[in-house]
Amino acid sequence: MAFLVQHGKSRGTVAAAARERKPRHGAKAAVTRSPGKPELGRRHLAGRLLLAACLVAPVLCICAARLLSPLPSRVSSGDGVYLAEEKHVSSEDAEGAGALNSFHQGIVDGHGPPGPISPVPARFGADLVRISPELDTQVKNSNDENRTVVSNESGIEGKTISSGKSGSPPETSSMDFQQSVTDIEVSKPMSKIYCDDKSKDEGFPYARPIICQMSGDVRVSPGSSSVSIIMPMQQGVEGRRVRPYARRDDSLLPLVTEVDIRASASENDAPKCSVSHDVPAVIFSIGGYTGNFFHDMSDVLIPLYLTSFRFKGRVKFFITNYKQWWIQKYKPMLRRLSHYDIIDFDSNKDVHCFEQVMVGLFRDRDLILQPHPTRNLKGYSMLDFTRFLRHSYGLKRARPLVLGEEPSKKPKMLVISRRGTRKILNLRQVVAISRALGFDVTISEARGNLKRFAAMVNSCDVLLAVHGAGLTNQIFLPAQAVVIQIVPWGKMDWMATNFYGEPARGMNLRYLEYHISEQESSLAQRYPRDHMVFKDPMAIHGQGWNVLADIFMTQDVKLNLRRFRPTLLQALDLLQL
Repeated sequence: MAFLVQHGKSRGTVAAAARERKPRHGAKAAVTRSPGKPELGRRHLAGRLLLAACLVAPVLCICAARLLSPLPSRVSSGDGVYLAEEKHVSSEDAEGAGALNSFHQGIVDGHGPPGPISPVPARFGADLVRISPELDTQVKNSNDENRTVVSNESGIEGKTISSGKSGSPPETSSMDFQQSVTDIEVSKPMSKIYCDDKSKDEGFPYARPIICQMSGDVRVSPGSSSVSIIMPMQQGVEGRRVRPYARRDDSLLPLVTEVDIRASASENDAPKCSVSHDVPAVIFSIGGYTGNFFHDMSDVLIPLYLTSFRFKGRVKFFITNYKQWWIQKYKPMLRRLSHYDIIDFDSNKDVHCFEQVMVGLFRDRDLILQPHPTRNLKGYSMLDFTRFLRHSYGLKRARPLVLGEEPSKKPKMLVISRRGTRKILNLRQVVAISRALGFDVTISEARGNLKRFAAMVNSCDVLLAVHGAGLTNQIFLPAQAVVIQIVPWGKMDWMATNFYGEPARGMNLRYLEYHISEQESSLAQRYPRDHMVFKDPMAIHGQGWNVLADIFMTQDVKLNLRRFRPTLLQALDLLQL
C-alpha cells in the first residue's frame, strides 16, 4: 500500500473514484448496485497491471537516461589525457616536465645522442596525469579548485587531479574515468647508463671528473655505498667505482668516498626499495679540498649549479663525506637548488628508488662556465650563476657606482687582508694612498658569516687582494665592478689569469693585474739574487705543485707605492665608463 501511495493512487482510491463518477450530461443517473463476481475479477486484474506498471516505469526511465547520456570519458594514450566534457590535460609542464625532460636529454647509452624517454614505471607511484612520453603533464583548467582522488589496480597509486567543475563530480563520471585509467598498460622503462670519463680539457692540466648518468630502475643504497641499476637485457655491463667529487687529482684519493655502481640482471639481484621518489637524484661529495672558499665554489657549488639548476628545485641531493657545518654555511644556495632535505649518504640506511640518478657533478674550468654540448646543456654562464647568488643571499646591487653620477659619493674599495701567507706588509700605506686618490676603503678578512660578508662585497665597487682564495669573493660583486689582483713573484701569470682573471671577465667585471717585482717580494730576504727562484722560476714550477707552493705561495708582498699608484688610477678610470 505504501508503494502505491508513493507512486500513484491506492486500489481503494481507484475503486472509489470509479463508483463516484457522474453520468454524462443528459443521461439518467445510474442505479447504484453492488458489483458482481466477473466485475470484481476484472478490477483485481487491472490493479495488478497498474502495480506492475508502477514497478517497471522507474527502471525504464533510468535505462532511457543512460542511453541518452553523453559518452563516457576517455583517456588518450597519445599526447595527453582527456577528461569528460572535452577538458584537456596537457602533457607539457613548464616547470616540472621541462626540468625532467632536460635531464633525460643528457642521458645517453654510449652509442649516440640521448634516446627517447621511457614511460613511468608503475611501481614508482606515477601520477595519473604523468603517463605521456614526456613524463610530466599539467591539468589545464580555468577552475581547478576541486580535486578527485583516483586509484586503480594497474600499479599506479592514486594521485590528485583537477576536476572540471565546481562541486563534487558525478559518481558515474568518476567510475568511468577510473575504469579508463585501469585499462592503460604502463610498461617499465628501459634502463640506461652512461659514464663520461674521457673529458680532459685541452690546455688545462686538470682532467674533468667522471660523471655517471643512469635512467630506468635505479636503486641508491647508502648503507653499502652503492647504486644499482637493473639491466636484464644487458647482463654484460660491468660495474665501476666513482669518486663523486668535481676535480680529478691523485692526492684526493683518501679524501673522497667511492660509490660503487652495479648492474643487476633482475630485481631479485638488487636491494629491495624502502623509499621511492618521483624526482631525480644527484650524488656528490663535499670531501676533497672543501673548506677553502675557492674549492668550495670551483669544486662543488658551481658544478652543482651546472648539474642541478635546470631541475628548478625538483631534485634530491645525496652527499658523501657529509659535514653539517659545510651544509649550514651554504644553506641559502643549497635550498634554492633543491627543495628537499639533503640525505647524508654516509649514514642513511634506506634503499631509495629513482628513475634518474647522477653520480658526480658536471664541471667546467675553475670559476668558469661556458657552453658545451654535454656538460652545459642549458648554456649557463657565470653571469647566470652570479644572478643565482644575488637571489640566494638577497644581494641588491647589480651595478657599481659611476664616478660623477653622485658627486658627493666616493667609490668603495674592499681590501681583503690575509693572516697567513701572501700578506700585504705595508697595508696601511696602501690604504692611505688609495684614500688620497678618492676611494672609501674598507679592510676585511674573508671570514665569518658568509651572508654578511657577501653583502659587504656586493656593496663595493673595487675589490683588491693578493692572489689567493679571497679573490673568489669577486662572485658577489655587482657587474662592471673592478677587480685588482696582486700577482706574487714567480711566473704566476698563468695561475692568476686562469683562476681569477678569466673568471672575472666571464662575470662581466673589469679586471686589473699588478705583478710585483723581485724587490717587492719577501723571497728577496730568503734567497740570494742568483738563486733559480729569481733566475729561473719555471724550473721551480717543473718540480711540482708541492715545491711551487712551499716557495712561491708562501711569500709576502711589500708594494712599491709609486709603482702601484697607476693601477689605482686605472681603476678610477674604469669606473667613469
